[in-house]
This record gives sequence, structure tokens and C-alpha cells, in this order.
Amino acid sequence: MLFRQLFDRDSCTYSYLLADAETGEAVLIDPVRELVERDEQVLKELGLTLKYTLETHVHADHVTGSGLLRQRLGSQSVVARAGGAPCADVLVDHGDRIEVGSLSLEVRRTPGHTDGCVVFVDHAGRRVFTGDTLLIRGCGRTDFQQGSAEALYQSVNEQIFTLPDDFAVYPGHDYKGRTSSTVQEEKRHNTRLGNGKTLAEFQVIMDNLKLAHPKKIDLAVPANIQCGLLPGESEVDAEARWAPVARVGPVPEVTPAWVAANVGQFQVVDVRRLDEFIGPMGRVPGASLAPLDQLDAAAAGWDPAAPIVVVCKSGGRSGRAAVALEQRGFRHVASMAGGMLAWNDRALPIESGNVQGFPACG
Repeated sequence: MLFRQLFDRDSCTYSYLLADAETGEAVLIDPVRELVERDEQVLKELGLTLKYTLETHVHADHVTGSGLLRQRLGSQSVVARAGGAPCADVLVDHGDRIEVGSLSLEVRRTPGHTDGCVVFVDHAGRRVFTGDTLLIRGCGRTDFQQGSAEALYQSVNEQIFTLPDDFAVYPGHDYKGRTSSTVQEEKRHNTRLGNGKTLAEFQVIMDNLKLAHPKKIDLAVPANIQCGLLPGESEVDAEARWAPVARVGPVPEVTPAWVAANVGQFQVVDVRRLDEFIGPMGRVPGASLAPLDQLDAAAAGWDPAAPIVVVCKSGGRSGRAAVALEQRGFRHVASMAGGMLAWNDRALPIESGNVQGFPACG
């Protein structure tokens, strides 16, 4: 199992990357919009495919990166059903599990900071990701977003403090440079909830915090209800752009993970030789064959408005093909970065062997 704790200096937010080392499938808890490129780079360097982004709640202090990651990598956004974020792909309830390879995270509903808060419990890894419900020596505020000191007190005592004492606590934020704690430490030393604090004592503490509103609340909450997408970045706009295309020099590229998540929404054109197309490396399911030296003739019959992803062994030939198609007037075309080598490295599904003829492109 791979595990990384990532940090945003601006909002003091922790994001957590967990992945099954064998399958390469990953989840990212509480991603930050401004650091999406960092997260993509970490995923690429570790050879991981992001399957889910998980939100502990609808944040008021930063904008989530889940929507951008969905557009770029094909991941699915996971939010609590009570979280009030209809943009999410997966809505979870108390007791649900998020499973990626051998990784299994239990969802526990923990209202109080907001009504839609959840924590994610990794029983095998003996850790809990607490978001803002429980911080190191503190907890989330309860004075807005349906906050309730009574509900938070019950959530912590019934859903977190009942875990084994040695479970590591990984919070959503820390403002003093602390990275983790344990259930036992927080039961003993948490200044708001620990050392046997009664509900009445806790309510007095929370009623007298007198905190300023988060500086990004007016931007963050409306954006996070839309999975972090800002005005002008709606899913309709994303559809008009057809794909999360990145330019590498003159070559338009999309990632294998995005192709796998969206296959069937565009034509896949394989520009390798026939022996490669039917060979042991396999091909993207549903791909059409148009060898590079025959591409110009084949493209004469294609619709220049139809979206096309071009594939080869490693990305070289498909990159040249994508540039050539753009020069012919094709508006929605991209090369799959890394080709079939990258596709197979991620153990994505393939078709292989001989076929009866080849499907026409267009």
C-alpha cells in the first residue's frame, strides 16, 4: 500500500494519497484546487491511476480540486449524501465502503462541523482520516454550515474515540506543523474534547471561540458545491472542450487514465502496423486501425468535428498523427500519452488477437 501526506501552505490543508501498489489504483482525500498539477505529477511519478477523490465535507477554507481532477484524469468525486454537493459522482452514507484494489475505507458520518461531514477509516492500515471533525488537539468550528456543538461531541465520541487507541489520526488541517496523532493521544490531550470533557464543558468552549469567518468562504462554499469548478468551468463547458488536452510542444495529449474512463465517447485510432495491432501488446477496446503511412488517405473520409484519440506503441507516432490531423482541420484530436506501453503499465483493459476486418473510423 502506498501512502502520501500532502500539504497546502495557504490553507494549511492536508490531502492524502492512498493506493494499491499492485493495481496502481489510487484515491485522494481532500484535494486542493491550486495544487492539482502537483497531485497529477505525484500520480504520474508513482505510476498511479486516480480512481476517486474523497471529500470529508464541503469546505469553507479552500476550493477542492476534485472537479478539475475529474476532467483531467477521469476520476470520480465522492461526497457524503448529506453534504449538499449534487456535482458528485458517488454519494455515500454511513457504513459505506470505498474500495480500490486491496484498499477499503469505511465511511462514518460525523456531523457537527458541517451536517455533511464524514471520516474515512482504514482498518487495515489502522488509521482514520478525520477531516475537520477532529483536529490535533482541537476540532472544527460549529458556528456555521449547519454546525452543532452537540452533534460534533457525539460524532467524535461515538465514531472516532471508539476506535482502537493505536489508530493514527490524520486531520484535514493543522496550523502548528503537526502531521498526525493517535486516538489515544486525542482522548487524553485534546483541549476541547479530551480528558473526559462533558458535553456542557464542550459547548462552553465552542460558544466562546469568537473566530473570524474563513477568508475564502464566499468563494469556497459555492465552488465546492460544484466540485470546485468556478464560473465558466461548468461540466457543459468541459464537454465543449471535449477532453482535458495538454500540449507537449505541438502535440495535444490526453492521459491513458482519462481515455480508459471515457472510452466509447470518441473514436480511438491506432496508427501502428497491423502486426502490432493484433500482437501481444493488445489494443484499446474498440480501436480502429489506420497505420501511420496510410493515415492521410484514411482521414479523407472522417468527420473533422468528431473527437479522435490517436494511439501507438509509445506516443511518438500517435503524436505525429495528431499534429497532422490538426493541420487537416480536425478540431478535437489528441494523442494518448505513452501509448500502449503506458496503457499496459496501468493494467487497463485490452483487446487482442486477430479480428474480422477493421471498424471504419468516423
